[in-house]
Formats: sequence, structure tokens, C-alpha cells
Amino acid sequence: MPRSAGRVARPAMSRNGSPSLAKWNAELAFRPVVEATADKAGLDFLRHLVKNLAQALDVEHAFVAEFAGAADTVRTIAFWSGKDWRSNVTYALAGTPCERVLAGEFCFYKDDVQRLFPSDSDLATLGARSYLGVPLRGAQGQTLGHLAALDTRPMLEDPRGLALFEVFANRARVEMERLHAESVLARAHDELQVQLDTTTKDLAATKEDLSLAYGELQALLEINQSSTRHLRREALFQALAQCVKPILPTHRFGIEQPTGPEMLRVYVLALDQPARGPMIEDFPSAGTACRWAQENRQWYVASSREELRERFPMTFAVMEREGMESLCALPLLREDRSFGALFFMSTARAAYRSIPVALLERVASAVAVAVDNCAAYEELAKLRDRLKAENAYLQDEIREEHNFHEIVGRSPALSRMLTLVEQCAPTNASVLILGETGTGKEMIARAIHARSTRPERALVKVNCAAISAGLIESELFGHVRGAFTGATGPRIGRFELADGGTLFLDEVGELPLDTQVKLLRVLQEQEFEPVGSSTPKRVDVRVIAATNRDLENEVAAGRFRADLYFRLNVFPILIPPLRQRAEDLRLLAYFFMDRFAREMGKNIEGIAPAAMEQLQAYSWPGNVRELSNVIQRAVVLARGPVLDLAGELVGTAPVDGSLREPETASSVTSASGANGGTLEEIEREYILDTLERSGWVIDGPRGAAAALAMRPSTLRSRMKKLGVARPI
Repeated sequence: MPRSAGRVARPAMSRNGSPSLAKWNAELAFRPVVEATADKAGLDFLRHLVKNLAQALDVEHAFVAEFAGAADTVRTIAFWSGKDWRSNVTYALAGTPCERVLAGEFCFYKDDVQRLFPSDSDLATLGARSYLGVPLRGAQGQTLGHLAALDTRPMLEDPRGLALFEVFANRARVEMERLHAESVLARAHDELQVQLDTTTKDLAATKEDLSLAYGELQALLEINQSSTRHLRREALFQALAQCVKPILPTHRFGIEQPTGPEMLRVYVLALDQPARGPMIEDFPSAGTACRWAQENRQWYVASSREELRERFPMTFAVMEREGMESLCALPLLREDRSFGALFFMSTARAAYRSIPVALLERVASAVAVAVDNCAAYEELAKLRDRLKAENAYLQDEIREEHNFHEIVGRSPALSRMLTLVEQCAPTNASVLILGETGTGKEMIARAIHARSTRPERALVKVNCAAISAGLIESELFGHVRGAFTGATGPRIGRFELADGGTLFLDEVGELPLDTQVKLLRVLQEQEFEPVGSSTPKRVDVRVIAATNRDLENEVAAGRFRADLYFRLNVFPILIPPLRQRAEDLRLLAYFFMDRFAREMGKNIEGIAPAAMEQLQAYSWPGNVRELSNVIQRAVVLARGPVLDLAGELVGTAPVDGSLREPETASSVTSASGANGGTLEEIEREYILDTLERSGWVIDGPRGAAAALAMRPSTLRSRMKKLGVARPI
């Protein structure tokens, strides 16, 4: 914060000692702010405050911010900009005008704020020239956040207006404290299960307590059952009151829970006035017997309200208003937490003097379980709503980020690659798609074809690795009858099928050298001769090739023709592996979760945070295909609305370059066999995965047998034993 920033001066005075005219103008300008926020509270108050303050000050921007969990980071919670709301943001304090404000100072910069804080790029984005900031200090003197106003013009220094701005900041502090106090820590689903188990144990213990009379036992059972029958707080408290009424003399039944350091909320039922209904009131916590019972974890009994006049004046005032004489207050305890108090009031004196302590404690314990479970259900509902909202948001992000409906992601690496796709698609240039296995090369080929000038014609796919060397030419160019043994009729090749459209040569690096020569001619001349024929056929075919091999190394080793490589490599596109698209992993996981859940008819609303952390920590040697398999397996095994991997990933697979060698057995096992299957099942999955990656080629240096470090005959024997067969 520059030294030129200072505290705001006192209101200017006229010569005769009365406030200047600016004072009255400021008061008139701020009157709508008072009227707009008079009946508001919490976040609603803060939103109305910043909106009306911006209009009263005639500034472009106004916002309220709070600390974002760290001393050097804040986030906005209400941000008015121009004529509409701006999305809330989180930003670092260093180098911003807010830094000194949150150190506890009232700061005002009339003009030139961008020059004073050159490292704050947001000032330039907002076009800010002037700045006004007020810290929001808590009751203990700590800074909770700040209230700020920015304008695209110089800001007039109206002392009275600035003083009123500080008054509104103080009210904003009160509402921020209220928001902090009312927030409840999120509970995980497993915590709810633990709480329900505890409820069952408490119920069992209550049933086994034969020392209670039948009426007392029945009341305690009904209290426990209310925790599962009634999920709404008001309905639960009414049910609890009816359960307690037969066993305790009471005219007022209530539950108190703190809503902040100095406030508590009381739910009261007048059992002698059923038509009155439940009452909910907020009181200062000081001077109440219930707060004392909660903090000291002890029950408190008063035989006369006069006993409370000096020690608990607030409780005395309430009892006097209601005409009550006796009071019994008990803490609500659950495990090591004291989260409220239960109280009974009666019009009779000494109504609770002879009540057994054991009964009071059991009633309080049962009510505590019911109230705590009600809160747990409320938190679970909030968690489910958040998961649904997050899922909907992520799906919107997937749909809106770009027009490639099947390609999910928004990382810089993917965006750059998709830009190349958009650029090359309308042309007829040959495209060479490079990338590791499982990155989605065929999907990119479909995207190029769909955006080309020939989308109405077919995209014909040829897996060069899956066709034997003796049949590849017939597959590509077709043959005439009698061209070779078994050619009982003519066959149309893939080039002819793709005439006017696109031919996708997958795993083009697996083509034999003699086939490469003929393919080169087709690419150069756009004509070919079917096997066994001397009559050329002309075609108009755009070729897209793909491989996970390093073709430059293959050319250097003599396994791939250099002229064909240069012909195919007119427009190369490298698909980034999943480990280089960390930003996309969350979107992809939700995309696959939603797809497989719909296919399987399961209601899955989100992914557990621990599972998402596990996904993000894994290096994905099998890329998007492996992620899809993991999510599909997790959806199959899911028993609830939240997806949990349940040990699907057991470690981080090795990462060793942009185009990797085939994965080791350990890496495949970690992705495929960590689910607790038998050794034969794990071996079968591993062999299947290796065969798929090798295009079902068994022999040769690039075959599955070499990758598995076994003889081809041994591999065929294992395939037969395990029932592994190439899909038709």
C-alpha cells in the first residue's frame, strides 16, 4: 500500500461551525441504502448493501470480501459491478490496495490507483482509477474481511459520505459474523452412518434398561424413533415435546442452540396452548441458564424464578413473561460435543426437585441424539444438493466449452490441439495423428471428418495392425475374382468405399514395406489397382493416419518409408496424454460417470472427494481409455449416490515420455486387477490389454508375445486356457 494512503478526515465544517452542505447531500444519498437493507440479514443484507452503496456513491464497483482460509488470500462474497452482479473471485492480497485495508486501516485513493499498485492486474481489468476500502473487524478485534468501492473515475473526498460508508461497514461486519456463526461444518456420508449406528446402539441400550418404568421407557423409545421419522426440525421438536409430556411435568418445552459467540436460538413449544404452535426466538446468550448448562455440561434446576433474577436475568425475564415458576435445563451432549441445551418450564414451584437425575440425563441423551441426527440429515441434504449442482455445472462446462461434443476438456494443451483440428478440417490435407495409446486418436479423426467439406460421405476406418500382411492389400485396394486362392468373388477395398469421404488408417506404422509403396502411389496419384487387376481406379479420398509409434525413428531404422512419412505428415497433430491434461481429469471423470450411470440405470450424483484425489494422483498410463474403464468399473460396483473407487488404483504408474513403450505388467495390474480378482482373472485382463494394444498381433518384435516376454506358442496356449479370443 503506498504511503500516500491515509485515514479519512473528519467531516468538513463550515465557518459558523455547522456541518458543510456535503454532509446533508451524503445523508440524502445514503438514505436509500438504509431503506434497502433495513429488513435484510446475512448474505441478503450484504448483497443489497454493496448494490445500493455503489449507487449511493455513484461508483462502478462495490464488494464485500472475507479471508479465504489463509492470511494472504481473500474471496468476494457479494460483488456489484456496473448494473449487475459479478461472479465471486478469490485473489491474493499482496500488491493490492486491499492489503493495507485488511491490516486494519481505512484507505482511500482518490485517483491513479493503477499506478500506485502496478502489480494488481484486476484494477486494470475493472478500469479502476479510485478506491475506498474499510476493514471489517470482529468482536474480538480480528479482521474478518473488508468492504470496498472502486470507480472508473476519480472519487470525490466527501468526509461525511466516507464516515457513513464506515458506519455501513460496521453493520456489514455484524452480518459477516452472523454468516460465519450460522455456517455448519460439512459432514461426510460415512459420518452420518456412524451417527445412525450410534443411534441404534443408544436405542438398544435404552430398551435394555429395565430400571425405567414402562411409561418412561416408551417415551425414550419414541424420542429415539423421532430421529428417523422426522427430518424437519419443527416437526421433530413437536414430536419430542409429545414424547416428554407424559413423564415430566412441563408447560414449556424447548431446545436452545447457539448461533454465534453471543447469540442463541430458542425453539419453544407451549404444551398447555397447542394452538399457539412452535415459537422461534433469538436471544443474547449472556444471562441465560441454558447457555450455562451447555458450557458447563451440567444440568441446572431452579425451583423458583426468583432464584434466576440476579444470576440469569434473561431467563428470568422470559419466565416472568410466560408466567413460569420452575426451570430444568440440561446440556445436549453427543460424544465429546456440547451443542445446545434442553429445558422444561412449569407453572408450579419446585416442579423438578424430585425428578430422578438418571431420568433427566436419559431424556437429554435421547433428545441430543434426535436433534443431532436431524442436523446430520440436513447436512446430508445440503451435500447432495451441492453434488447435484456440481454435476450439473460440470456437464454444462463440458457442453459449452467447445463444439466437439464427444471431446471433453478445456486444458490449454487440449485447446491448442483442437484449434489445429479446426484449422485443418476444412482442407484436404493429409493429417497424421500422433499420441499414446488410449488418447482418442480415432475420436480426433471423426472430429476432423465431421468438420471437413465431405461430412455427408463415409469415414472408413482401417486398423493396419489388426490385418495380416497377406491380406492388407486386399483390404485396402480390393481384389478381383481369382486374384488369389480363396478369392471366389470380387471385393471392394476400403479406398473405394471411402471415395468422396475420408479414410482413417489407424496404426499406420504397422504397414508392411511393400504395402507402403502402393499406399504412397494412391496418395500421390489418387488411383490404385485392385489385387489381380491391371485396370486403375481413380478415387477422391482424404487420408487421416494415426500411430502411437515414433515414425521418425521407424524411418531411421528402415521400417517405414521416408517418402510415405513425408506424404502423411503434411499436417501433424499430437494428442496430449492425460497426464498433461490435469485440468481435464475432473471433467472427464464426471462425463464418464454420467454416461455409464445412465447406461446402467443407476442414480449416481457425484464422486467422493477422496476418490477424486486418488484419480488426480494417478499418472494414467492408459490415458483416457484407462480412465473410462476405471470409472465404468466403479459405477458397476457403486451402491450409493456417491462414486467411490474402493481401491481401484493402487499406485502411480510410471511416466517416461510423450510416446511411451507398452506398459509393464505392474502398471496394467494396478489399473485393471486391483479390484481383488483371482490371479487367473488378473492374468486374463493383462493378456487382453496387451493384445488390444498390439492390435492382436502375436508374433514379431511388436507383437503381444514380445511385450509379454514369452514365446508365441506359449501365449497361444495361455489364450486358449483362459478363453481369450479375438472379437469378431
